[in-house]
Amino acid sequence: MVEEEGFRRYIAHIILWIGIAIVAFPVYLAFVASTQDNAVIANGQMSLLPGGHFLETYYQTIFVGTSGSTREPVGNMMLNSLVMAMLIAIGKIAVSIISAYAIVYFRFPFRMAIFWIIFITLMLPVEVRIYPTYKIVADLHMLDSYAGLSLPLIASATATLLFRQFFMTVPDELLEASRIDGAGPFRFFWDTLLPLSRTNMAALFVILFILGWNQYLWPLLITTRDDMQTIQIGIRKMITTTDALTEWPIVMATAVLAMLPPVFVVVVMQKLFVRGLVETEK
Repeated sequence: MVEEEGFRRYIAHIILWIGIAIVAFPVYLAFVASTQDNAVIANGQMSLLPGGHFLETYYQTIFVGTSGSTREPVGNMMLNSLVMAMLIAIGKIAVSIISAYAIVYFRFPFRMAIFWIIFITLMLPVEVRIYPTYKIVADLHMLDSYAGLSLPLIASATATLLFRQFFMTVPDELLEASRIDGAGPFRFFWDTLLPLSRTNMAALFVILFILGWNQYLWPLLITTRDDMQTIQIGIRKMITTTDALTEWPIVMATAVLAMLPPVFVVVVMQKLFVRGLVETEK
């Protein structure tokens, strides 16, 4: 029995390492390409070992930019993506937790109807909402702005549903104890529900930050100036479709740099993220 379990664990580790290799190898290739000469990549003679242009390529990528369709440095594009992702993640959590609090703890007309209307929006594809949302943003003169990039995306039916389900598991005795202590609705929310929701908010923050960071379609529509484009839009513009030669080392360096913030967030918040997912399942 012990030998059989050890064999299963051995097979599981082999499968795990194969999966890691499949995921990590393209990332390694992107890093290697970012250190090679552009002519070597264009001729299909790229080595599997890093080249000698690491410092040169990454300095130009972060502070200068390409010489092709966009000269916007990656540092500025990463800042735009970071601001957008932070605003979306924090905004979604703030709006969702307040909405869930109102739906669970307050009694007002059409309370459940409002909840189901919010829930039904999960069934609407982004493409259905994209034109009217763009029209509103354009009419409000929010094109090429952080407000235009983030405000239309801060509503989240999924996060509202998760917070509602969590609040429904909170014992009523906590609410009664808060009332006995003289706490009003705001104090009960601030002193009791928010601390209890900390791990759930951490798990949602990781997911929503990555969601905001990876946005492509909405920034593509909203931004017309190079200085407001996000890093995903920048990568697409760097890959030219004309006769001009794409600067592949800079493209790959940009792709590698674009992976760092989401990875950093996941690594830093890993423990809270796992605990939040476990508590959400309960």
